[in-house]
Amino acid sequence: MNVLLLGGGGREHALAWKIAQSPELSKLYIAPGNAGTLEHGENIALDLNDFEQVGRFALANDIDMIVVGPEAPLVGGIRDYFESQDQLSRVTVIGPGKQGAMLEGSKDFAKAFMKKHNIPTAAYQTFGKGETEKGMAFLGTLEPPYVLKADGLAAGKGVIISEDPEHAKETLVEMLDHGQFGEASRKVVIEEFLKGIEVSVFVLTDGEYYLILPEAKEYKRIGEGDTGPNTGGMGSVSPVPFADKVFMQKVEERIIKPTIEGLIRSDIRYQGFIFFGLMNVGGDPYVIEYNCRMGDPEAEAVIPRIKSDLLTLFKALKDQSLDKHSLEISSKTAASVFLVSGGYPGSYEKGKIITGTERVTDSIIFHAGTQIKDGKIVTSGGRVIAVTSFGKNIRDALSISYRNAQQIDFEGKYYRSDLGKDLM
Repeated sequence: MNVLLLGGGGREHALAWKIAQSPELSKLYIAPGNAGTLEHGENIALDLNDFEQVGRFALANDIDMIVVGPEAPLVGGIRDYFESQDQLSRVTVIGPGKQGAMLEGSKDFAKAFMKKHNIPTAAYQTFGKGETEKGMAFLGTLEPPYVLKADGLAAGKGVIISEDPEHAKETLVEMLDHGQFGEASRKVVIEEFLKGIEVSVFVLTDGEYYLILPEAKEYKRIGEGDTGPNTGGMGSVSPVPFADKVFMQKVEERIIKPTIEGLIRSDIRYQGFIFFGLMNVGGDPYVIEYNCRMGDPEAEAVIPRIKSDLLTLFKALKDQSLDKHSLEISSKTAASVFLVSGGYPGSYEKGKIITGTERVTDSIIFHAGTQIKDGKIVTSGGRVIAVTSFGKNIRDALSISYRNAQQIDFEGKYYRSDLGKDLM
């Protein structure tokens, strides 16, 4: 099989690493990829949101399957485009069509979907242009902290949590009236704050059947002790101790099954990953958000734990035969630590030379914001490299990742040294 993988972050390197192990693979292309994905296939410069360009490449290179890493092409309708073109409709696209991707593309759509199908989530209301006063009145009915979410995609920055009612009102004005997040905040979802501990759960579905992948706990905040602004993710661990059989049974019965059945009843053919961002509130799971793709940095801890051939599972999506497959998962713990650029998630410099990767032992390195320049690996993003290690428990896996995090160096390197402490 010839496979085209779209994306260039740590998630895509993890997918490339896993896909490259499949005996079913003939050739792997990654667009745009990074310095790490070069080890597993050929990096290609493509505009992921120019579907005609992606389609021309697919035809010219006899592509059998496209694996979509990031959300923007899915929300934009890349699957619909391929299915609408005679010559491209034979290509298997891993990821939902535009309608299914609305689970991530619109917070309001996702909340209405959950409400309709009795899926546990926080109470909410949505407000649009000219409804700022109504939104402020609704804020007045809630206890702090206040959660305000831009309806559309905002590159992970569209959620504001505020303790102060005045700040919450100012935020609402910024989002609705002043377009803080552009088109994404034309509508704003205000919801009650759920107090608990987060966990990320993933399924791969063919639209009828599904397999539950390993769960993970990710760490979003930049600072030790979960302080400071949110980032794209500072690391992750899998499995999660509190996500035991009892909890996961609740997740499957109350959330996963009603979601899959709700999609079927809504006549939405969904084939790909579903990410459930959950809150464990006193032992009961609530949905905070859906994503229509694998999470990042969770993928860097989850994918290495999957022993099954990923390409075989992907092939089963097209003919809806996922029920004939099982998922073999490693019993070991995986822990992933992200090395990020100094200044991230604010402004940071790029082009810093990365050294020491050759000194890493007993860990897998997944590149995110890297590229090759003048024969050297240099930084090209805020999140630079994820160091993933296996261990018999969280402490063991993290100690190996931290040891190797010290081996890799670049100017301004930073990482959190307290990952997993809340679970140990």
